[in-house]
Amino acid sequence: MFSKILIANRGEIALRIIRACREMGIKTVIVYSQADADTLPVALADEAVCIGEAAVRDSYLNVNNILSAAEITGAEAIHPGYGFLSENADFAESAEKSGVIFIGPSSRIIRMMGDKAEARKTAVSVGVPVIPGSGIIDKGDDLHSLAEKIGYPLLVKASAGGGGKGIRAVYSENELSAAVSQASAEAESAFGDGSVFLEKYLSSVRHVEIQVIADRFGNALSLGERDCSLQRNKQKVIEETPCPALSPETREKMEECALKLIRKVGYTGLGTVEFLLSPDGKFYFIEMNTRLQVEHPITEQRYGVDLVKWQIRTAAGVALNFTKDALSPVGSSIEIRINARNTGKISFLHIPGGFGVRFDSAISDGEVIKPYYDSMIGKLIVHAATREEAIRKADTALCETVIQGIETNISDQLSLIRSEGFRNGDYDTAYITRLDKERDNNSSYKEMR
Repeated sequence: MFSKILIANRGEIALRIIRACREMGIKTVIVYSQADADTLPVALADEAVCIGEAAVRDSYLNVNNILSAAEITGAEAIHPGYGFLSENADFAESAEKSGVIFIGPSSRIIRMMGDKAEARKTAVSVGVPVIPGSGIIDKGDDLHSLAEKIGYPLLVKASAGGGGKGIRAVYSENELSAAVSQASAEAESAFGDGSVFLEKYLSSVRHVEIQVIADRFGNALSLGERDCSLQRNKQKVIEETPCPALSPETREKMEECALKLIRKVGYTGLGTVEFLLSPDGKFYFIEMNTRLQVEHPITEQRYGVDLVKWQIRTAAGVALNFTKDALSPVGSSIEIRINARNTGKISFLHIPGGFGVRFDSAISDGEVIKPYYDSMIGKLIVHAATREEAIRKADTALCETVIQGIETNISDQLSLIRSEGFRNGDYDTAYITRLDKERDNNSSYKEMR
């Protein structure tokens, strides 16, 4: 096992990893930007190294400074968390070459599965269903012929994309050329790779991901699914497990497909295989995330497995000591993301508690929320014996959550979990958009009155 791990991240996920390491007897090094000098992860890690100014390109994306920090502190491994460099194959490769273990799959696998077009090919090779689409678009390709073969509406998607960037919906032929150019330019700016491909646009679908874990000895298993369909601007806002729309038979098939895929590429560590689920029960592979997910806590709560610890163990060469049959998932779990809507100082903070309530965050009274980083400042996670009870618990915990001094999305999240569609489990990836339109239409009507 490692004796010292460097954490190349910030905020709640950095704190989550620090706590796991402490419980495992592993010392931690946190790298931080000048803007994060007074944050909780910096205070709680065994060592802290400033790696640059506030801007992420100067700090959390500064590969040379991060690797230098690992060298000078004697860290044996680097945990990238999620976001930033967590799925950057070049970073993983640089760590490998410097003799530091990257806590995640190899750079080869990150590169392969991070290329959405290549991942599609791999899925097809093992019989995993994929959405009809094209390969990477070349300059000489006849766009309109490709699009007609797939059928409208369709999506232009960045091969190296993520976080909703590099995606454009196309509903007619006259929109196609502009959408390809826009998606490619956005992908080039965001990921340094402007490669795009076409894919059939499926409506009324749910976004369902399968949690997988594998060790170096050929042991691989899945830990159920998470429904991530509740999204605003292609960003997840609430996740739950189990998925209320998934039958036991479809769940089993989806998990089998996920395991086929990771076995094909020789995957190790944690990962998620992402699918779209249509109303007729058919599902289609869309991508794989080769990292720890933001929503991992709901799987932990339902399965009783510390995923961060096992991510570290598998990276250290420890074999999985449990099987899928030995796990007994219990009840229902929901995660609600708490986002800041502006910058400013937190003047008062009250975190909810109680049986089955968990709040993952690194914020504290008096902390200043800065403009340089992601808006998510916390995650409310609840777990109960039934979905109905979990929803009531989430409602209660949200009402207890008080963050003053800045604006947050707490009231919106409360409205969402109280909505009829969510309570009935009858929602899809466009659900929030429909709710927003209904609200806007009602507001317009009231103003006219």
